[in-house]
Amino acid sequence: MKTIRKGLSHSSLMIAAIVIIFASVFVSCSKDDEVNTPGPEKKTYVLVHGAFQAAYTWNGVKAALEQEGNKVIIVELPGHGEDTTDPAKITMDSYRDKVLSSIKDVTGKVILVGHSMGGMVISTVAEAVPEKIERLIYLGAFVPQNGQSLLELASLDTEGQLAPLLVPSADHLTLEISDVSKIPSVFCEDGTAETKKQLIDKYRADPAIPFNNTVVLSDAKFGSVVKSYIHTANDKALGLSLQNKMVETGNIKDVYSIQSSHSPHLSKPEELTKLLISIVK
Repeated sequence: MKTIRKGLSHSSLMIAAIVIIFASVFVSCSKDDEVNTPGPEKKTYVLVHGAFQAAYTWNGVKAALEQEGNKVIIVELPGHGEDTTDPAKITMDSYRDKVLSSIKDVTGKVILVGHSMGGMVISTVAEAVPEKIERLIYLGAFVPQNGQSLLELASLDTEGQLAPLLVPSADHLTLEISDVSKIPSVFCEDGTAETKKQLIDKYRADPAIPFNNTVVLSDAKFGSVVKSYIHTANDKALGLSLQNKMVETGNIKDVYSIQSSHSPHLSKPEELTKLLISIVK
């Protein structure tokens, strides 16, 4: 009787072995691809506050941006917050130089976000180091033309409620808000009670000289930097009409809007953070 061979032939075993090897390689490559697939590029955001505010106003946005893996630098301008620089020595160039100092050791380009008066500041920074700036983002901010001052731009605002409240000090070195109780409604009407109280508690007069300083901006430098604008749709400090006019004359690449008061970084930090991230994707 013939013996019946059970199992696979030698050739069949070879084929099976080759299939297993190729399958293993494929799975290995797939895993490597998963590990090495790059995620969204992380950015460095530099946040610049406006007049009558300080670095603390950006804390919520900073935390939210860092939660997404981004690097964040908050700049406290001279004469604001805890800074004790003599107002007599503070100019728009002082503001510019403070930002330049904050980013000098950063590897790669940064995204400069300027709120309100901070729009003047980031514009001068872009003129100084356009090669260092990936994008300028103006948040309910002033966008100057060459030779303009903040005071000149603010005088064009026929809707904002802040300008009528400003009074110069006796020595004309600072500007004060005549009725401090109106700060919450003008700056952050949609903020929490705690936020509104903080705005009053941390209020201090603003250096006056930078309001009068004109900026020097060129097409070759400032003009070469990509710019975006975020309208603060329910703004009582900086009217929408002037915001729109500055967008038209400012060579703004793209325009967005957030349904907020003048200070969405205080009232809607998470929503604003998502918008900032989407703008630079």
